[in-house]
Order: sequence, then C-alpha cells, then structure tokens
Amino acid sequence: MADELELLRRADPVPDDDPRFADGPLDARAEQRLRRLLDGPRPRRRARPLQTLRGRAARTRLVWGLAACAVVLVIAGNAVLGDPATPRAVAAPLPLTVRAGSAPVPLRDLVPLADAAAAAGSPRPRKGTHVQSWSLGMSDSGPPVTLPEERVVRWRADASHTELVVATDPRRPGRPVLTDEGGEPHLVSDGQVIRRTTYPPMWSDAPPEATPPHTAARLRAYLTEIARPPADRGTAPLGTAELLDAVDELLDHWTLGPRESAALVRLFAATGGLRPAGEVTDRLGRPGHAYVYDARGARRMLILEPRTGAVLGMEETFTEDAPEYGVRAGAVMSYSAWMR
Repeated sequence: MADELELLRRADPVPDDDPRFADGPLDARAEQRLRRLLDGPRPRRRARPLQTLRGRAARTRLVWGLAACAVVLVIAGNAVLGDPATPRAVAAPLPLTVRAGSAPVPLRDLVPLADAAAAAGSPRPRKGTHVQSWSLGMSDSGPPVTLPEERVVRWRADASHTELVVATDPRRPGRPVLTDEGGEPHLVSDGQVIRRTTYPPMWSDAPPEATPPHTAARLRAYLTEIARPPADRGTAPLGTAELLDAVDELLDHWTLGPRESAALVRLFAATGGLRPAGEVTDRLGRPGHAYVYDARGARRMLILEPRTGAVLGMEETFTEDAPEYGVRAGAVMSYSAWMR
C-alpha cells in the first residue's frame, strides 16, 4: 500500500514553457515526416502488444518488426505538443553511460557475493512487481509513442491481484507525460493514475505464474519454459538473448529473493554472452555493475546490484543509424528499473 500511496502523491506539473526542457529543432527529414503525420489520418487505439503477448521474446520480435517506425524519438512529442519550435515536454531518454575509469567486474566474481547474500537469509520471492519503464508503444495504424510509466502489481492471499499504473518520468519530475491510454497519444500530468484494476482470483502452475525456483538448474528449466514454446523447447541451453527475455518476463511477475537472484547470477555467468562494462548509475540513482550484450543492431544492458547480484534494470539501445526514420545509434528503445 505504501508504494501505491507514494505514486498518488506525485501530481506536480510545471509550465510547458519551462526553458530547462527545451529541445532543438527537427531536421529536414523529420519535419517532412511530421507534416505527413499531421496531415494523415489519426492513429487508432493501440493494440497494446507489449502487455498482451505472452513472453518477452514475442514482444522483442514485435518491436524489431516495427523498428522502422521508431521515428518516435524525434516526432512523437512534437506530434502531440505542436510545431518544432515548441519546447517539448516529452523526449527520449539518453542511454545510460558507464562511469569512466571504473573496473569491469566479471560475472564469475559476482557469484560468491550473491551466494553470500543468499546464505545470510532474507525475504522470500514475492509475487508482484514494482517497476518504472520507458518504452516505444506500437500501433497498427499510427506512429509509435513514448510511454513513461510506473507500475505496481500486488497479489492477495485469495490469488486475486491489483495493478496500479501511473504516468511518471523519473528524469523530469513534475513534467507532463505522454500516454496513449484511452485512444490516440495525449499528455497527462505527472503522477496521473492511468489504470487501477483489480483482477479476480487466478491460479497457474506454469511459469511465469508459478513460484520461481532458487537453484540454477531448476531456474534454467523454468526460464526455458518462459522463453520457448513447447514445440521449440528442446534441450539446448538458453542463449543470452533468450535468457534476458525470460528474466524480463519473470521480473514483470515476481520480486525475487536473494536465493533466486544468486541462481540468476550463476546463469548469467554460464551463458558467456554478457560482457562486463563497468560501473553505472541506473535510472533511479542506484549504483550497479553493467553487463552488455550486442546483437541485431541493438545493445542490451543488464544492471546488477554490486553486493547481491539482484537485477536492478535492463536497457535496450540502437547500435546502428536508421537515418530514413530519424533514428541514430545510441537511441534508447526501452528500459525497465525494478524495485522491491
């Protein structure tokens, strides 16, 4: 309940003409696409694929299938807020940067620290999540839009659960936030409740609804069930991309305890695809160790808590330019920052 009350206290907008948040003008290509957008038909209600598809892998495939629409990084805010000269209240976040001179910590060195934290004993895994995110929202008829949100999901003893979604951007407290809830993209006040829902009791013994195990071998099998449909499951170990997809899905359902986090660190270390990058400060100001994975024109950054190995966040950025859509290498595709 404390999380829900804190979210409801955050409505404190500031004037749209605040000079601290003014952005530069659009380039000629972006202006041309903006005129095309404004003169064209209005976008229909978004199908919300990021919430309804089962599995992060399915969501990632959709994002890349529509990556050509990622002009949101230069257009979405202006399409809602006015002409290019208007200061924009909504803008894409900058990618996280590794602290210069910080020493990368190999995942194998983080394993004993995570094991020690698990041995000390701590909270058990709790069904539900508390996460701040920024993402591209996709539509079947219009351009994508930026969606900064904070979501709190809490489960009750009778297997019912509540979901509270608030429009908020931790980078710009008090600034208006862009959403597409209820129709076409529009601005709402920072801290505005987008959705408050109570769901009836539901039960499932399949991941990610089932309680996650706390040994590496069993957790690998659990995550494999999330990442792969039964027909394609096989016996091959999860690749790095599959593992990150499955963990993302898991953390949208569960708040892990130290034993589960320690098992995850072992799995991350065993995949061999994550490169230690150094120290980073996440979107919520927390220190962490960064590990990156490069593939298919994108970089995924995993951020782990330095003492326990708990997952603090994940970020995806483009690593290749797409000039025809106004997207440059380094543009953020999405991020999530999880809290207890």
